[in-house]
This record gives sequence, structure tokens and C-alpha cells, in this order.
Amino acid sequence: MNKILEVRDLSKLYGPGCPQCLELTGPQADTNLCPSCGTVVAMHGVSFDLHEGEILGVMGESGSGKSTVVKSLCFDLAPSSGSAVFYDGAEPFDLFSLNAAKQRWLRNHRFGTVYQDPRQGLNFNITAGGNIAERLLMSDVADYGAIRMRAKELLARMEVLLSRVDDLPRNFSGGMRQRVQIAKALATRPPLLFLDEVTSGLDLSVQARILDLILEIQQELKTAMVVITHDLGVIRLLTDRALVMKYGRIIESGLTDQILEDPQHAFTQRLVASAL
Repeated sequence: MNKILEVRDLSKLYGPGCPQCLELTGPQADTNLCPSCGTVVAMHGVSFDLHEGEILGVMGESGSGKSTVVKSLCFDLAPSSGSAVFYDGAEPFDLFSLNAAKQRWLRNHRFGTVYQDPRQGLNFNITAGGNIAERLLMSDVADYGAIRMRAKELLARMEVLLSRVDDLPRNFSGGMRQRVQIAKALATRPPLLFLDEVTSGLDLSVQARILDLILEIQQELKTAMVVITHDLGVIRLLTDRALVMKYGRIIESGLTDQILEDPQHAFTQRLVASAL
């Protein structure tokens, strides 16, 4: 498989920073707050590769830095240091060296993002179909008939009744909002999709169906995915490989089955044991 994303030494610090920040934070220090200067080391030295059609899981407890990884890669926040290269066919894009217009183009055309809170990914003031239309319009699709047909096709694929295509997201349940958000993210058939805690807070039966739909879509479209979650069930069902994070650092990485069946780091062992 061809490489689609290459991330190297990604870091994000909140605060002034000092020479002791990295030494006094991390798993070995049991904190990501520098006691010397008060800087929060949200992530440091995060590196990984992602290949076409692969699903990579990033897991850890709240505050581990896993969501910071995705927010950096989809341009929701600027990292303090590090690099990320997106390989789109023969053309590589150094993500953090691009200007704002080129970053917007990638977000609208080549990336899809699904957030834990649908309010981040959906416009609650326009209809379900309108949300999908909005993304297609940002991607330079101008034919109203084609847009309407694509919106209906995607909503049906995500098991949203077509009679509700003109309903506002605020009138949907949490699970239905996530389905609309996924449909919106997939509207432009992006080769890379970011999923940030997409099933958190949903009923178990709703979680299961959404995960099944994501897997069906991925197998059909061969979309590469980065899945952020604290739920080992999501990791087990969806991902090929996984990274485990604690206090902003990757502490273990490998094939998902290997990590879940034979975890090497003491923290990963406790994480896996707690889910049994």
C-alpha cells in the first residue's frame, strides 16, 4: 500500500515553555504540566505513517493528547513543532507549510472530519441536506440537482430517512446527528477521514450501528482513517494498527491485535485489563 500520511515529531505546548518542560513531563513524571513554568505539554514527539485504505487508532485516557493529534492534522489548531506530509497521488503536501487558502482547499476536498460534538461538524441553522450541500459547494460543485441527489444518496447510505432531508440537525437524536455528520464528511469522497470520539455519549446499540456503518463505508471506499477514541471496543472493531498515548507521548504502537492481546507497556496492560 502507498503511504498517504507521514507525521514526524508533532508537538503542541500551551504556555511559555522552558528548558525543563520535556524532562519534567510525560508518563515518567505522571503529568503533562511542567512544574517549573506551568506549560502544558499536550503532545510531544508524535510520529506515525498511515497508508491508503488503512485505519489507525489513537487511544488513551482523557488528557492523553490523542485529540490534539487530529486537531493539528485537520488544521483546527497549529502545532508548536513537527511536520506532516499528505501524499495525494504524486503530489505531496507539507501540511504546516501551506497557506490558509491551501489548507482550506485540502479540508474541503481531500479531508473529512467527524467530531465528538456534532455542533463542531454541522451547521445547526441549516437542514441535514443543506449541510451536505454546503460541503459540496465549498468543493466547487455547483449543479443543484447533482448536489440534492448526492445529499439524498449519502443520507440514505447512513440510514437517515429521506423524509428528513429538510429537517434541522437540532431536531435529530445524537446518533442521527452523527450519521448526518459522517454523511457530510464523506460528501466529497475524501481519501483521508479523521474520526474524533464519534460514538462517545451514545447508547450502546446506536454506537454499534454507527461503527458498522463506518466500517461498511471504509471497506467500500477504501478511505484511510485516523480514529481517536478511549474505547477499546472501537479500536478492536475498526482499526488495523493502534497507538497508545499517555501524557502527550506515544508509549506503545503496533498491530491492533498485538497490542490488545499482548500489551507491553504497564499502562496499556492496565487499560486492556480494565476493559475485560
